[in-house]
Amino acid sequence: MNPAGLSPRQEAVLRAVREWIAEHGEGPSVRVIGARVGLPSTSSVAYLLGRLEVLGFISRTGRRWQTCRLHP
Repeated sequence: MNPAGLSPRQEAVLRAVREWIAEHGEGPSVRVIGARVGLPSTSSVAYLLGRLEVLGFISRTGRRWQTCRLHP
């Protein structure tokens, strides 16, 4: 685990979200994240995003993950 207490997979998902937002100005879809981190299961990606949200790294402004925002 890294100093923030994230698993390597959580780190990869957070990095993918961060990079996508920097490139496109909005959050990526669950499928896009999965493709970037090598997870074909959308439910696995959604679970990891949910954990990152509980831990305070990201939040959603709507029901979809494409509305997610990063927290410092």
